[in-house]
This record gives sequence, structure tokens and C-alpha cells, in this order.
Amino acid sequence: MSAHGPLVQLHDLDLLMEEIQAPEARGRLKRLGFPLEGEAQLNKARARLTAAIDRRWMTLYDRARGRYGRAIVRVRDRVCLGCFVTLPTSVQPPPAEPHQLGVCESCSRILYWG
Repeated sequence: MSAHGPLVQLHDLDLLMEEIQAPEARGRLKRLGFPLEGEAQLNKARARLTAAIDRRWMTLYDRARGRYGRAIVRVRDRVCLGCFVTLPTSVQPPPAEPHQLGVCESCSRILYWG
């Protein structure tokens, strides 16, 4: 599906914003030279990404993020790396579309092959 790029980027951005706001991480990021004053720019980037994502995927993403913190997880050898349940073969994307998104039937996280 075409939503995978913006959705994965949104997830990465949300994790980054969460880390920037954590007091214990701020000092470490500052020592690494990461600019911590760009939160307004990050919020603008987040708004652009959410506008590009289908509403259905945003609903699934928000629900999983609220419940688990990590809304998107990789799949390795047909195993959801969020809940470690082996997925049925019917959930796998077709070989022609290896970066298609799916939803884990067990934990409801968004699955990412790739």
C-alpha cells in the first residue's frame, strides 16, 4: 500500500519526539550535537505526514501507539516482532508488493515487511 512510507516516517518521527521530551535523553542528545530546539519544525513535519496518511491507517496507528507505544513492528519469518505470534501465510504480502502493510490479528499492531 502507498501509506507505508509516510506511516513508517510518522512512527520514526513520533519516537524521536518522545525521546527528545524525555529528560534523561535530552543530555545525551545534546552531547551528540542534536538540535533540541526544533520541536516546532518536528510538529509541522508531523502534521504534513498525518495529512498524507489514509484515515483508516491513522486510526489503527493511534490505537496501537496508545496501547503499546510502538505502533509499527517488523515481520521476520512470518513472526510479528511485537507480540511474537506466528502469522498465517494469508497475511503475507504478495511477492510483487513486498513493502505492503498489514495488521497483526493478535496484537493489532501495524505490520511492516521489509
